[in-house]
Order: sequence, then C-alpha cells, then structure tokens
Amino acid sequence: MTDYRDLLSVAVEAVRRAAEAMRHRSPGTLTVKGDRDLASELDYAIERDVRAFLAAETPEIGFLGEEEGAAGSAEMQWVLDPIDGTTNFVRGLPMCAVSLALVHQAEAVVGVIELPFPGSRYTAAKGNGAYVNGREIRASSTSHLNDAIVAIGDYAVGPDAEARNRLRLALTAQLAAEVQRVRMTGSAALDLAWLAEGKLDAALTLSNHAWDMAAGVVIAREAGAVVADQDGAAHDVRSAVTLAVAPSLAEAVLGVYQKAASAVEVSR
Repeated sequence: MTDYRDLLSVAVEAVRRAAEAMRHRSPGTLTVKGDRDLASELDYAIERDVRAFLAAETPEIGFLGEEEGAAGSAEMQWVLDPIDGTTNFVRGLPMCAVSLALVHQAEAVVGVIELPFPGSRYTAAKGNGAYVNGREIRASSTSHLNDAIVAIGDYAVGPDAEARNRLRLALTAQLAAEVQRVRMTGSAALDLAWLAEGKLDAALTLSNHAWDMAAGVVIAREAGAVVADQDGAAHDVRSAVTLAVAPSLAEAVLGVYQKAASAVEVSR
C-alpha cells in the first residue's frame, strides 16, 4: 500500500494558509452562482492561493477546486473546497471549514479539514489513522438509534430542488422518528470531521461533490466509521450519496435511509 504521509504534510500546510485567511479576512464581494447559492471573494482568493502552492510543491498532481474547476492529472488529484459553508461564513456563523483531499484513482487517500474558528484541524492518510490537532480520534461506539445524534446535509436548491428534496424530507422525518436528535450544520466537511471524532454518530449527505466530501470521507474511515453509497456499497468519488456512520449503527442507519427511499418511491 502506498504511504501518503509525505503528501499529508503538504496538505496540512496548504490548509493552514487557507484557514489563516478565513480567520483574518472578510468575505469580500459576493457572487451569485445560482438559485440561493453564492461564493465569496475570499473563496476565490483561497482557491487560487492553494492551487498555486500545490502546483509548486507537487507539480505532478492535478487539482480540482469548487470555484474554478480542474487542471492537470485526473488520476491523482488534489480536491479543494476553499470555504465549506460559505453561507455560514458570510453570516458570521462558525460552522465552516477548509476541506482538502488527495484523490487517487477515485479513492480519497489523504484528507485535511480545518475548522478555523474552533481552531480544530483534522488529518488522515490512508492506513495511518485519523487525528485532531495531533490527537488520535475514533468514531463513536453508540449502538442504538435512539441514542444517536445524526447530521443531515443541506436541502437542495436550484433546478429540480422540489423533486430532489422529497427524499431529504422523507429521510429527515424517518430520522426524527427514530434517533435522539437530528442536526443540520450547513457544512458537510464539519459533519464528517465531527463524526470521526465521535461528536456525531452519523453524517448523511444526499449528494457527493468531491470537494465537499472527499477529505471527510478518508478522515471518517481512518477513524473507524463506515462510509457507504446509497446501496451500502463502499463509497468513492463517483458515489451518488454519502452515508457515513459509526460502525455499530451502520446497518440500522442504512435501513432508515432505505425506508425513506421506499416511501418516496411509493408516493410517486
């Protein structure tokens, strides 16, 4: 198995630079990207800085950023969300993150997520465990749904939002009936980091943009969580959804998802 630890140190420095910018700079001008979707001037500035830094440090590795797209190799690629939770950041809400992954042949193998305002940095490289601020972390040992705290990703906006939200709403209702609490933080990276640390018992996102999910997926897996697609198959960047769960709850949470999906199918 390839040892990715040297590349992890490069990723840590890239994310450190980005998080410092978030702590010390304002969002700047806002750009509307679509229906109820926006990017800040700082999103673009961070992405350009990180892209340039990584191009200098690892010129053989490609790059994919949320705001300005892909360049270079697609076989091995850095994948960046410069500010995950831009809407939160713009409003002064601290639930936001920098998320950087290394993806190799569709598998996330390095992940760094920094939450600038709590000051928490989560790191993982395949086969080497998951850490927050240098301390090893593990997913929770919660084993009963009625004890579980579950985060669900944002509802859809944009084209076909009403249709796409049927499953999200059905899943929310099913979770509300069975788990201790449902949470929506507005940052998929934060959800996955908190899952890895055991603060959450599941993080369910009914989409799978690589920049949102890849770093958190490798961190969650290295912390012992199960990360699956909608049918229970192992998750990769091509998956349709991201179901990340503490190991003792994996079967039960997948069952909740399937109940919600079946209810939506019946109602059509």
